[in-house]
Amino acid sequence: MVTKRNRNHVRLAYQFIETNKRRYSVETMCQVLEVASSGYYAWLKKPISDRAQEDVRLLRLIRASFVRSHGIYGAPRVFLDLREAGETCSKHRVERLMRENGLRAQGGFRIKRVSAGKPAVLIPNLLQRQFTVSQPNKAWVTDITYIRTWEGWLYLAVVLDLFSRKVVGWSMRATMQRELVLDAVLMATRRRHPRGTLIHSDQGTQYGSDAWRRFCKSNHLEPSMSRKGNCWDNAVAESFFGSLKKERIKKHIYKNRTLATEDISDYIETFYNRTRRHSHLSGVSPDEFEANFKHQHRAKGLH
Repeated sequence: MVTKRNRNHVRLAYQFIETNKRRYSVETMCQVLEVASSGYYAWLKKPISDRAQEDVRLLRLIRASFVRSHGIYGAPRVFLDLREAGETCSKHRVERLMRENGLRAQGGFRIKRVSAGKPAVLIPNLLQRQFTVSQPNKAWVTDITYIRTWEGWLYLAVVLDLFSRKVVGWSMRATMQRELVLDAVLMATRRRHPRGTLIHSDQGTQYGSDAWRRFCKSNHLEPSMSRKGNCWDNAVAESFFGSLKKERIKKHIYKNRTLATEDISDYIETFYNRTRRHSHLSGVSPDEFEANFKHQHRAKGLH
Protein backbone atom coordinates (compact mmCIF):
# COMPACT_ATOMS: atom_id res chain seq x y z
CA MET A 1 0.00 0.00 0.00
CA VAL A 2 1.33 3.43 -1.01
CA THR A 3 1.01 5.83 1.91
CA LYS A 4 1.36 9.59 2.06
CA ARG A 5 4.68 9.10 3.86
CA ASN A 6 5.96 6.86 1.07
CA ARG A 7 4.89 9.37 -1.59
CA ASN A 8 6.67 12.16 0.26
CA HIS A 9 9.82 10.01 0.54
CA VAL A 10 9.82 9.29 -3.20
CA ARG A 11 9.24 12.94 -4.09
CA LEU A 12 12.05 14.11 -1.79
CA ALA A 13 14.34 11.42 -3.20
CA TYR A 14 13.68 12.59 -6.76
CA GLN A 15 14.38 16.19 -5.74
CA PHE A 16 17.67 15.13 -4.08
CA ILE A 17 18.72 13.19 -7.20
CA GLU A 18 17.92 16.17 -9.44
CA THR A 19 19.98 18.48 -7.23
CA ASN A 20 23.01 16.14 -7.04
CA LYS A 21 22.98 14.46 -10.47
CA ARG A 22 26.20 16.25 -11.51
CA ARG A 23 28.08 14.85 -8.51
CA TYR A 24 26.79 11.27 -8.48
CA SER A 25 25.29 8.93 -10.99
CA VAL A 26 21.51 8.75 -11.14
CA GLU A 27 21.50 4.94 -10.96
CA THR A 28 23.66 4.89 -7.82
CA MET A 29 21.50 7.44 -6.03
CA CYS A 30 18.34 5.56 -7.02
CA GLN A 31 19.74 2.37 -5.49
CA VAL A 32 20.85 4.09 -2.29
CA LEU A 33 17.56 5.93 -1.90
CA GLU A 34 15.55 2.85 -2.89
CA VAL A 35 13.59 4.45 -5.72
CA ALA A 36 13.21 3.37 -9.34
CA SER A 37 15.23 5.21 -11.96
CA SER A 38 12.30 4.91 -14.38
CA GLY A 39 10.13 6.73 -11.85
CA TYR A 40 12.72 9.48 -11.54
CA TYR A 41 12.82 10.05 -15.31
CA ALA A 42 9.01 10.07 -15.42
CA TRP A 43 9.02 12.62 -12.59
CA LEU A 44 11.35 14.87 -14.56
CA LYS A 45 8.72 15.13 -17.31
CA LYS A 46 5.96 15.90 -14.80
CA PRO A 47 7.36 16.87 -11.38
CA ILE A 48 3.96 17.89 -9.98
CA SER A 49 1.28 15.20 -9.90
CA ASP A 50 -2.29 15.76 -11.05
CA ARG A 51 -3.45 15.55 -7.44
CA ALA A 52 -0.88 18.12 -6.30
CA GLN A 53 -1.97 20.46 -9.09
CA GLU A 54 -5.60 20.00 -8.04
CA ASP A 55 -4.61 20.74 -4.43
CA VAL A 56 -3.09 24.04 -5.58
CA ARG A 57 -6.29 24.96 -7.42
CA LEU A 58 -8.52 24.00 -4.49
CA LEU A 59 -6.32 25.90 -2.05
CA ARG A 60 -6.96 29.10 -4.00
CA LEU A 61 -10.71 28.58 -3.60
CA ILE A 62 -10.32 27.66 0.07
CA ARG A 63 -8.28 30.80 0.76
CA ALA A 64 -10.90 32.93 -1.02
CA SER A 65 -13.70 31.48 1.16
CA PHE A 66 -11.59 31.88 4.30
CA VAL A 67 -10.79 35.52 3.50
CA ARG A 68 -14.43 36.35 2.65
CA SER A 69 -15.42 35.02 6.08
CA HIS A 70 -12.85 37.32 7.75
CA GLY A 71 -10.96 34.23 8.92
CA ILE A 72 -13.80 32.72 10.97
CA TYR A 73 -14.78 29.77 8.75
CA GLY A 74 -13.42 26.35 9.61
CA ALA A 75 -13.33 23.40 7.20
CA PRO A 76 -17.07 22.51 7.46
CA ARG A 77 -18.24 25.95 6.32
CA VAL A 78 -15.50 26.33 3.71
CA PHE A 79 -16.52 22.91 2.39
CA LEU A 80 -20.12 24.14 2.04
CA ASP A 81 -18.87 27.18 0.09
CA LEU A 82 -16.98 24.88 -2.31
CA ARG A 83 -19.96 22.57 -2.71
CA GLU A 84 -22.18 25.55 -3.50
CA ALA A 85 -19.64 26.61 -6.16
CA GLY A 86 -19.86 23.16 -7.79
CA GLU A 87 -16.70 21.54 -6.39
CA THR A 88 -16.81 17.81 -5.60
CA CYS A 89 -13.87 17.44 -3.22
CA SER A 90 -14.34 15.79 0.18
CA LYS A 91 -14.51 17.62 3.50
CA HIS A 92 -11.43 15.67 4.67
CA ARG A 93 -9.44 17.11 1.78
CA VAL A 94 -10.50 20.63 2.72
CA GLU A 95 -9.50 19.93 6.34
CA ARG A 96 -6.09 18.63 5.22
CA LEU A 97 -5.34 21.59 2.95
CA MET A 98 -6.38 24.10 5.59
CA ARG A 99 -4.31 22.34 8.25
CA GLU A 100 -1.22 22.09 6.04
CA ASN A 101 -1.45 25.76 5.10
CA GLY A 102 -2.14 27.18 8.54
CA LEU A 103 -5.72 28.27 7.86
CA ARG A 104 -7.34 28.05 11.29
CA ALA A 105 -10.68 29.54 12.28
CA GLN A 106 -10.57 32.16 15.01
CA GLY A 107 -11.00 30.77 18.52
CA GLY A 108 -13.91 31.79 20.69
CA PHE A 109 -14.37 33.45 24.03
CA ARG A 110 -15.50 31.62 27.12
CA ILE A 111 -18.67 32.97 28.65
CA LYS A 112 -19.47 32.43 32.29
CA ARG A 113 -22.72 30.50 32.63
CA VAL A 114 -25.11 30.42 35.57
CA SER A 115 -27.15 27.26 35.99
CA ALA A 116 -30.09 28.57 37.97
CA GLY A 117 -31.91 31.77 38.76
CA LYS A 118 -34.97 33.25 40.37
CA PRO A 119 -38.10 33.87 38.28
CA ALA A 120 -38.60 37.38 36.93
CA VAL A 121 -40.80 39.48 39.18
CA LEU A 122 -42.06 41.95 36.59
CA ILE A 123 -42.59 39.71 33.57
CA PRO A 124 -42.73 35.87 33.51
CA ASN A 125 -40.45 33.67 31.40
CA LEU A 126 -42.85 32.71 28.61
CA LEU A 127 -40.14 31.50 26.22
CA GLN A 128 -38.87 28.75 28.56
CA ARG A 129 -35.80 28.15 26.35
CA GLN A 130 -37.94 27.13 23.36
CA PHE A 131 -35.35 28.44 20.93
CA THR A 132 -36.55 26.53 17.85
CA VAL A 133 -39.67 27.94 16.19
CA SER A 134 -41.43 26.97 12.97
CA GLN A 135 -42.00 30.32 11.25
CA PRO A 136 -40.81 33.94 11.26
CA ASN A 137 -41.99 36.45 13.87
CA LYS A 138 -43.20 33.85 16.35
CA ALA A 139 -40.50 34.68 18.90
CA TRP A 140 -37.73 37.25 19.12
CA VAL A 141 -34.91 37.65 21.62
CA THR A 142 -33.17 40.86 22.59
CA ASP A 143 -30.15 41.81 24.67
CA ILE A 144 -27.43 44.41 25.23
CA THR A 145 -23.64 44.18 25.08
CA TYR A 146 -20.81 46.69 25.24
CA ILE A 147 -17.85 47.44 22.96
CA ARG A 148 -14.64 49.16 24.03
CA THR A 149 -13.47 52.29 22.18
CA TRP A 150 -10.86 54.91 23.05
CA GLU A 151 -13.74 57.40 23.45
CA GLY A 152 -15.40 55.16 26.03
CA TRP A 153 -17.96 52.35 25.94
CA LEU A 154 -20.33 51.85 23.03
CA TYR A 155 -23.49 49.89 23.84
CA LEU A 156 -25.22 47.63 21.31
CA ALA A 157 -28.78 46.33 21.56
CA VAL A 158 -30.03 43.70 19.12
CA VAL A 159 -33.27 41.90 18.33
CA LEU A 160 -33.03 38.44 16.70
CA ASP A 161 -35.77 36.34 15.17
CA LEU A 162 -35.44 32.83 16.61
CA PHE A 163 -36.76 31.29 13.40
CA SER A 164 -33.80 32.34 11.24
CA ARG A 165 -31.41 33.80 13.86
CA LYS A 166 -31.53 36.98 11.78
CA VAL A 167 -30.80 40.33 13.44
CA VAL A 168 -34.02 42.17 12.65
CA GLY A 169 -33.27 45.24 14.74
CA TRP A 170 -30.26 46.87 16.34
CA SER A 171 -29.15 50.13 17.94
CA MET A 172 -25.90 51.61 19.23
CA ARG A 173 -25.49 54.44 21.72
CA ALA A 174 -22.92 55.84 24.13
CA THR A 175 -25.19 55.14 27.10
CA MET A 176 -27.46 52.30 28.24
CA GLN A 177 -30.59 54.40 28.55
CA ARG A 178 -33.96 52.91 27.63
CA GLU A 179 -33.80 54.57 24.21
CA LEU A 180 -31.07 52.07 23.26
CA VAL A 181 -33.44 49.09 23.44
CA LEU A 182 -36.44 51.04 22.16
CA ASP A 183 -34.56 52.06 19.01
CA ALA A 184 -33.56 48.43 18.35
CA VAL A 185 -37.09 47.07 18.75
CA LEU A 186 -38.50 49.98 16.74
CA MET A 187 -36.29 48.98 13.82
CA ALA A 188 -37.48 45.39 14.21
CA THR A 189 -41.17 46.30 14.23
CA ARG A 190 -40.83 48.55 11.19
CA ARG A 191 -39.08 45.80 9.27
CA ARG A 192 -41.23 42.85 10.36
CA HIS A 193 -44.69 44.19 11.36
CA PRO A 194 -45.24 41.65 14.19
CA ARG A 195 -48.59 40.37 15.38
CA GLY A 196 -48.55 38.62 18.74
CA THR A 197 -44.78 38.05 18.61
CA LEU A 198 -43.09 36.93 21.83
CA ILE A 199 -40.06 39.08 22.66
CA HIS A 200 -37.70 37.70 25.30
CA SER A 201 -35.07 39.64 27.26
CA ASP A 202 -33.04 39.46 30.43
CA GLN A 203 -34.00 41.40 33.55
CA GLY A 204 -32.17 44.59 32.61
CA THR A 205 -33.86 47.75 33.88
CA GLN A 206 -34.41 48.91 30.29
CA TYR A 207 -36.66 45.88 29.67
CA GLY A 208 -38.60 46.35 32.89
CA SER A 209 -39.45 50.01 32.28
CA ASP A 210 -42.96 51.33 31.71
CA ALA A 211 -41.81 52.67 28.32
CA TRP A 212 -40.76 49.15 27.24
CA ARG A 213 -44.06 47.59 28.28
CA ARG A 214 -46.10 50.35 26.64
CA PHE A 215 -44.15 49.96 23.42
CA CYS A 216 -44.66 46.19 23.40
CA LYS A 217 -48.38 46.54 24.01
CA SER A 218 -48.88 49.12 21.26
CA ASN A 219 -46.84 47.08 18.74
CA HIS A 220 -48.41 43.64 19.33
CA LEU A 221 -45.42 42.20 21.20
CA GLU A 222 -45.68 39.84 24.19
CA PRO A 223 -42.82 40.45 26.67
CA SER A 224 -40.95 37.56 28.31
CA MET A 225 -38.06 37.72 30.78
CA SER A 226 -35.24 35.40 31.82
CA ARG A 227 -34.82 34.30 35.39
CA LYS A 228 -32.48 36.56 37.31
CA GLY A 229 -28.79 35.82 36.69
CA ASN A 230 -29.45 33.00 34.20
CA CYS A 231 -27.95 33.76 30.78
CA TRP A 232 -28.93 30.29 29.46
CA ASP A 233 -32.50 31.61 29.30
CA ASN A 234 -31.33 34.04 26.60
CA ALA A 235 -28.63 31.83 25.08
CA VAL A 236 -29.31 32.75 21.43
CA ALA A 237 -28.63 36.44 22.02
CA GLU A 238 -25.54 35.53 24.08
CA SER A 239 -24.36 33.32 21.22
CA PHE A 240 -24.72 36.15 18.70
CA PHE A 241 -22.64 38.49 20.87
CA GLY A 242 -20.02 35.77 21.22
CA SER A 243 -19.85 35.41 17.43
CA LEU A 244 -19.61 39.18 16.94
CA LYS A 245 -16.76 39.54 19.40
CA LYS A 246 -14.94 36.45 18.12
CA GLU A 247 -15.38 37.08 14.41
CA ARG A 248 -15.21 40.86 14.04
CA ILE A 249 -14.15 42.71 17.18
CA LYS A 250 -11.47 40.16 18.23
CA LYS A 251 -10.54 42.07 21.40
CA HIS A 252 -9.89 45.16 19.24
CA ILE A 253 -10.27 48.60 20.82
CA TYR A 254 -11.80 50.98 18.25
CA LYS A 255 -10.38 54.48 17.84
CA ASN A 256 -13.80 56.06 18.35
CA ARG A 257 -17.49 55.20 18.53
CA THR A 258 -18.14 56.20 14.92
CA LEU A 259 -15.65 53.67 13.55
CA ALA A 260 -17.00 50.99 15.89
CA THR A 261 -20.58 51.68 14.79
CA GLU A 262 -19.65 51.48 11.10
CA ASP A 263 -17.75 48.22 11.52
CA ILE A 264 -20.37 46.51 13.66
CA SER A 265 -23.26 47.58 11.42
CA ASP A 266 -21.32 46.15 8.47
CA TYR A 267 -20.91 42.86 10.34
CA ILE A 268 -24.62 42.65 11.11
CA GLU A 269 -26.14 43.73 7.80
CA THR A 270 -23.53 42.71 5.22
CA PHE A 271 -21.89 39.64 6.72
CA TYR A 272 -23.99 38.03 9.45
CA ASN A 273 -27.47 38.39 7.95
CA ARG A 274 -26.59 38.00 4.28
CA THR A 275 -23.53 35.78 4.06
CA ARG A 276 -22.46 34.00 7.24
CA ARG A 277 -23.26 30.29 7.26
CA HIS A 278 -25.12 29.36 10.43
CA SER A 279 -24.80 25.85 11.87
CA HIS A 280 -28.34 25.98 13.30
CA LEU A 281 -29.67 26.71 9.79
CA SER A 282 -27.99 23.73 8.09
CA GLY A 283 -25.12 25.87 6.88
CA VAL A 284 -26.94 28.75 5.16
CA SER A 285 -27.23 32.42 6.09
CA PRO A 286 -30.28 33.88 7.87
CA ASP A 287 -31.36 35.73 4.72
CA GLU A 288 -31.07 32.59 2.59
CA PHE A 289 -32.92 30.53 5.18
CA GLU A 290 -35.85 32.96 5.16
CA ALA A 291 -35.83 33.15 1.35
CA ASN A 292 -35.97 29.35 1.14
CA PHE A 293 -38.88 29.30 3.60
CA LYS A 294 -40.84 31.87 1.57
CA HIS A 295 -40.18 29.95 -1.65
CA GLN A 296 -41.39 26.68 -0.12
CA HIS A 297 -44.43 28.42 1.37
CA ARG A 298 -45.39 29.88 -2.03
CA ALA A 299 -44.83 26.55 -3.73
CA LYS A 300 -47.21 24.83 -1.29
CA GLY A 301 -49.80 27.51 -1.95
CA LEU A 302 -49.77 26.69 -5.67
CA HIS A 303 -50.72 23.06 -5.07
